[in-house]
Amino acid sequence: MRIPVAVGLVAVVSASAQVPRTWTQSAVDSLELPLARAEFSPVHIGEDGYYKIPERVLYKTYPVYAPANEPAGYMDWLKSRDPEVAFDASKLKTQEQWIQAGELVFNAPTSFGPMFFGPDNLRDPAFYKAAGMPIAKDGTIPFARWVVRKKGTVELGSMGCNTCHTRVLGDGTIVPGAQGNNPNDRQGALLLRASAKMMGEQKALERVRGFARQFEMPWVTGDINQLTRTMSLEGLIGAGEAIPPGVSARANTSMLLPPQIPDLIGVKDRKYLDHTGYVRQREIGDLMRYSSLAQDLFTQDRYGSNSPAEPRPPSARYSDESLYALARYIYSLEPPANPNRFDAAAARGSKVFEGEKCGTCHTAPLYTSNKLVAVDGFEAPREGVIAADVIPVRVGTDPRYATDSHKGTGYYKVPSLKGVWYRGPFGHNGSAATLAEWFDPARLDADYIPGGFRGFDGKTRSIPGHPFGLRRSKAEREDLIAFLRTL
Repeated sequence: MRIPVAVGLVAVVSASAQVPRTWTQSAVDSLELPLARAEFSPVHIGEDGYYKIPERVLYKTYPVYAPANEPAGYMDWLKSRDPEVAFDASKLKTQEQWIQAGELVFNAPTSFGPMFFGPDNLRDPAFYKAAGMPIAKDGTIPFARWVVRKKGTVELGSMGCNTCHTRVLGDGTIVPGAQGNNPNDRQGALLLRASAKMMGEQKALERVRGFARQFEMPWVTGDINQLTRTMSLEGLIGAGEAIPPGVSARANTSMLLPPQIPDLIGVKDRKYLDHTGYVRQREIGDLMRYSSLAQDLFTQDRYGSNSPAEPRPPSARYSDESLYALARYIYSLEPPANPNRFDAAAARGSKVFEGEKCGTCHTAPLYTSNKLVAVDGFEAPREGVIAADVIPVRVGTDPRYATDSHKGTGYYKVPSLKGVWYRGPFGHNGSAATLAEWFDPARLDADYIPGGFRGFDGKTRSIPGHPFGLRRSKAEREDLIAFLRTL
């Protein structure tokens, strides 16, 4: 029997003096940009309350295999394993060891049992076909892990960072930290359909509508998120099926305005996090705070008088040490080897890039200016720290995610163009499936059918805004794409 290598304990010793305190009140209070309606900006849990939440225990985890690739006797072997705590900060000494421990945290599940898929789904070839689940060249499914927390019991663990921030390339290469292509929401739609058969359609409908309530914004006139209150079960299933891999209705976003999953590779050099620049990154502690918010604390947020006064605290949180290790690992991530060479077409494309003045916003060497662009309908303040980072132009992209979501600051940040060759779909909501589609003038037409996210209703619509390069000839646009793919 071929026994796989487990992601487990790194035998190293703590340099605890390096670890920032994650939840200090002053750092949290200045972490985020205010929302477009500033009076409804979130109020987070206090420092005392945060540190009363029990620390999460991270157990050794094991690979999940596709049906045809699982080693013979693998599950029996897993059942024979003793539970093993896999993260021990007292044994971490060097930065390299912190990074290795951070990989463990990145892959550590926060949920045990069916979430987007269950153990039976992973043994059903039809599920892979229906969901479009990619399989890595080593036969694994890198979006989940098997966990042994009690000897003799093997649980399916998911909802770690790897669930959304892992990409399997066309050749089966696993790229941790990249824009993920796990078809989360399609899987969820399949699971919802199966649940409806088991528990009845009405109960399934009530459950998914209850889930959708977290995205509502009662202070927004015509809040699109409240449409889920009256949508049918089939409509809600269809909304999930419409979300392509690389886009996801994440915490504090929207089922109906889902955002593109960000690429974490190179995030060390980003001044703002999230498409809307929601979180400021001034030092590594900010990434630690953001990770805690995204994974555990979003259920604690209060928005004006529309939220419960005493939300239920999460059952666990990451320790400061595990968040520091995670941040170090994310900072260390490198892109895969780029197969695209700087040839004659790319050289011509670089001239188009210069001629369109793309570098004004997508400034080399990061290919982002790390600045913000206000959306149509939102007036940015003219003074203050943030005002200095707002570019005085509007690019006309769909403003709704920047105004009608819990991350709606009124801005979109200027994204980096590095690594676009392995990413996709594109745009803040992943409407354009490819770079060729992004630079297709037809996407501006009202009767256009997007190749990526079409919208929850599946109707034809344009992909508006960012017209730069669209007036160039087809040959020039192709050369521009050839250049971009070398970055």
